[in-house]
Amino acid sequence: MKLFDLVPAPGSKTVSKRKGRGPGSGNGKTAGKGHKGQNARAGGGVRPGFEGGQMPLYRRLPKRGFNNKDFATVYSEVNVSDLDVFDNGATVTLEDLQEKGLVKKVNDGVAILGNGELTKKLTVKAAKFTKSASEKIEAAGGKVEVV
Repeated sequence: MKLFDLVPAPGSKTVSKRKGRGPGSGNGKTAGKGHKGQNARAGGGVRPGFEGGQMPLYRRLPKRGFNNKDFATVYSEVNVSDLDVFDNGATVTLEDLQEKGLVKKVNDGVAILGNGELTKKLTVKAAKFTKSASEKIEAAGGKVEVV
């Protein structure tokens, strides 16, 4: 076999179908969009859920129940394994986490989650700790302080 003998497997390479190109392609002139009308126009068509002006289903059905989204407490989450970037014996605060890029947006505080392992002795100050996170921090010789 020579380098010039190499060919792709049959059917693996297909030429893309070009719309609106000449006779013989079957996709010339109107490019499969029919004649005039909303769907033939550039940017034409209707949004998802549009029912031709009839009151759509999502507006006909009543809203039910309570949604806590607006009132819920949202924590920025940091795993225990991420805390290994700090020096041994350091005190980790919210500002330190932001400085290292572990927390981008401070919502209602920081929650420390117990995913991964911690090898350094740290004093961690945060709004919330999971049980496994506080166990791992204390097992490494560190302290947990709820702020």
